[in-house]
Amino acid sequence: MDAPLSHKTHLCLVYYCSGHGYGHATRVSAFTRHLLSLEETRRPIVYIVSSAPRRIFADSISCGARYRNAAIDPVIVQPLAYRVDRRRSVDVLKDFLARKDELVAEEIAWLRHIGAHAVLSDAAFLGCLAAKQAGIPSALITNFTFDSVYSFLSTSISDVLSPDNQENGLSSLLDILPDHPIPEEELYPHIQQIHAGYHHADLLVRLPGQIPIPSFFQEPVLPAWTWIDVKTGVMRSDIARSILEPVDSQKVLPSIPFPPMMGPKIDRPRTVIQAPLLVRPPSSQLSVYTKEGRSHLLSSIGVPVNRHDPQTTKILVVSFGGQVFRCPSRPSSSIGSVNGSQERLSDLSPQSGTLEEVRTHKRSSEQPPLGPLNFNGDPKLSFSKGISPPTHFELHIPRRRSRSNDLPRRNGLGIELERTTHRLATPGHLWIPGAPPASKPILSPSEQSAEYNMPSFNTIPPTPKELSFENSLDLTARLLPDDSWIAIVCGASRDHLSSQEDSELPENFYVAPKDVYMPDLTAVADVLLGKLGYGTVSECVDACTPFVYVSRPLFIEEHGLRLLLDQDGVGVELSRQSYEAGDWAAAVNEALIRGADMKARKRYEMANGINVHRREEEGKALAGTVLDWVRRWWIEDARALAAA
Repeated sequence: MDAPLSHKTHLCLVYYCSGHGYGHATRVSAFTRHLLSLEETRRPIVYIVSSAPRRIFADSISCGARYRNAAIDPVIVQPLAYRVDRRRSVDVLKDFLARKDELVAEEIAWLRHIGAHAVLSDAAFLGCLAAKQAGIPSALITNFTFDSVYSFLSTSISDVLSPDNQENGLSSLLDILPDHPIPEEELYPHIQQIHAGYHHADLLVRLPGQIPIPSFFQEPVLPAWTWIDVKTGVMRSDIARSILEPVDSQKVLPSIPFPPMMGPKIDRPRTVIQAPLLVRPPSSQLSVYTKEGRSHLLSSIGVPVNRHDPQTTKILVVSFGGQVFRCPSRPSSSIGSVNGSQERLSDLSPQSGTLEEVRTHKRSSEQPPLGPLNFNGDPKLSFSKGISPPTHFELHIPRRRSRSNDLPRRNGLGIELERTTHRLATPGHLWIPGAPPASKPILSPSEQSAEYNMPSFNTIPPTPKELSFENSLDLTARLLPDDSWIAIVCGASRDHLSSQEDSELPENFYVAPKDVYMPDLTAVADVLLGKLGYGTVSECVDACTPFVYVSRPLFIEEHGLRLLLDQDGVGVELSRQSYEAGDWAAAVNEALIRGADMKARKRYEMANGINVHRREEEGKALAGTVLDWVRRWWIEDARALAAA
C-alpha cells in the first residue's frame, strides 16, 4: 500500500471467514454489518472471503459487503454434527498445506490489487500470513484457533463410549466406528505451520466463549489435549482460570516483523481486545417479542393459532447445523442415499480387520505424557507406539420382524398400557438435519431376542445435503415433556415435505422453512436442542434461551462455550445415546426450569423496550475500535516512512 492515507480515505478491509460451520459465518456477517452501519465518513469497504455459501452472509451483503468465494482454510471432517473423523481431517489438512504457498501468493496479489488496508480473520490463518507478506496489518477476531483444534486430535479422549458407559445396553449407532488418536509426531509439523500463520496477526479481538489462543499468549502452550482432564473430560481448573483473566494481565508473544522489502515499519507490540458478544439480533421489524410478531413467525411455520400463546404452549427448537430434513419413507421404500456424497460408514476406515476387532479395540492406556510443543525448535516429545491401526467393518441398522399380530401390552392388573407418548411414524425414526436418527425402541424381553435384518447406513457430510432413512421398526420416543409442548425442526426444506403425509411427522412437531431467521426462532423458543457451536450458543445467551446440547468430545472449542453458558446462560448436557433414543424430555424440562426466570425477564425487557439495542451498540463500538486501530497503524507507518 503506497498511497498515503488521509482522514477522508475509506478503509478497505478484507474479512477472511473459515468455511467450517455456520458459527464463523454468522458472526462475521454480524460484525461486518456493524462496520457498515458506521457513519458515512468512517464506513469502510468490506470484502468477505470464504468457502461458506454467499447466502449465509445475506444480511451483511445487503448492507454493502462484497463477497468472494475461495477455499482459504481446511475443515474438520464430520460424519455427523457431533462426530469427528480424525484421520480424514488430518488428510484434508495435509492436502491444504501442500498448496499453502500457492494460495498465499494468490491472496497477496489480490490484496494488492484491491488496495486492501487490513485483513480481518475468523479464523483462517492464511489471511494473516498473506497480510504480513503484503505489508498490511491483520487482526484475528475469534474465540479459538485451529492449531488447537488439530492439536487436540491426538488426545486419548475417545469419540466412542466404552461398553461400561453405554446406557441401558444401547450404544450410539456410530460407537462402533474406530476412533484413534493421531500420533503427535505426525501432527506436529502441520500444527506448526498453522500456529506460525496465526502468529503473523497483529491484533487479537478475543470473542466470548474463548479457549487459549497459543499463537498470541505465552501460556498455556500446545498441545491442546494437555488443557483437558482426561478422566473427567473437563478443562483443567488452572487453564479455565487463565482464560478468564483480563487480557491486559496475560503475557503476549512478540510480533513477527514485516518483510524487509516492505520498507521501514514500526516494531509495534501485538494488541489484544476482549470483545463483547458478537451475535445476530432478532428482527427489529415486527419483533417476535410482541404478540403480533410471535404469531406471524409461528404461522409462517404452520403452527396453528391455538398454539401461539406462550402461557399455554412451550416451544422446543431442534437445530443441529444445516442438513436438509426429509420425512422417513414408507416401509416399501428403499433406504435413500446422501445426495452429492456416496460415503458409507464402511468407507471411513481402512480395509482390514473385523467388526469384533473394532468393538473390542482399546487404545493403550500407558501413553507417556507429552511435553509442550516448542515452536522455536524441534519438538522434544514422547510419542506412543502402541496405537493399533484402524480396522474395517460393515455397519448395519437392525430391522425388526413384523408385529402385525402383536397383542396390547398390559400390566400385572391386566390394564392395557400405552406404547407411546409421542408416536414416531412407521418407519420409526425422526431425522434432524445434521444429526443421526432419533428414536426409542420399547421392546419386551421376547422382542429383544428377535432377529434383525441389516440395511446399510449412509453418513451425513458437514454441508447441507438431502437424505432419507427407511426402517420398519415400530418405535416410541419420549421426545417432549408433555402435550403442552411443540417442537420446531430447523434446517429442513418444505419442498421435501410436500409429498409426505402430515402423519409421518411426530405429533406436535413442525418444520421451519429452510431460510428461517434463527435469531427470531431462538428468541421464541423456551428451550433449544442442538450441538455446541458459537452461533447457537451466542444466540441462546442473547435470547436467554436455555440450551440442551449434545457434546462433541473432540472439539476443543466446546470447553470455552460451556464456560460461556455457565457464566451467562443455561446449558444442560444430553448424551448422544439419549438423543438418538429419543429420550429428550427430562433434559428439556430441566433446562426449562433452570432458565425460566432468566427467559421471563428477557421477554419482559424486550417487550417493554429495555436494553433492546444493547448488542447493536456494543458491536458498533467494537467496529469503531477496530477501524481506529487500522487507521492509527497506517498513520504511524506513514510517519516512519517519512522519517526514514
